[in-house]
Amino acid sequence: MEGTEAQSETHASIDRTVEWVDTDASGHQHNSAIMRWVEAAEAELFRNLALPEYFPSAPRVQQVVNYTAKLWFGQRVTATVKIQKLGRTSMTLAFEVYGHAHPNSPGGLAAHGTLTTAHVPAGSASAQPWPERIRQAAGVAVPNSPGL
Repeated sequence: MEGTEAQSETHASIDRTVEWVDTDASGHQHNSAIMRWVEAAEAELFRNLALPEYFPSAPRVQQVVNYTAKLWFGQRVTATVKIQKLGRTSMTLAFEVYGHAHPNSPGGLAAHGTLTTAHVPAGSASAQPWPERIRQAAGVAVPNSPGL
């Protein structure tokens, strides 16, 4: 997968091109493409936080996607995620996906929303508190939030 990555302590972004496989029959992005790009940015964020153990224990429990514009085959896109809320057993990431200028579009915000994961360690049937290592690393990005 082609792309460049940019990041800071609080967010991570990836750049991609809308490929043919990312489109539906009308030539604009299929709804599933947005979440693939968001998950690529999420992976970049947790690589930057040096938390590879996050992924095997963080199933998605909620996804909210608001589509605001079409993205077209060949268009460059940037997906950005940031930790919005860190709860006792869950974490919510906010995301935005922007399209760059393209012959079919002036560019701009194409989708935004949230992705919530829960910490379910291997062998557990239910969510458990985040390990201190993850809380500390994520705490660099956002203070711990009560609830969840």
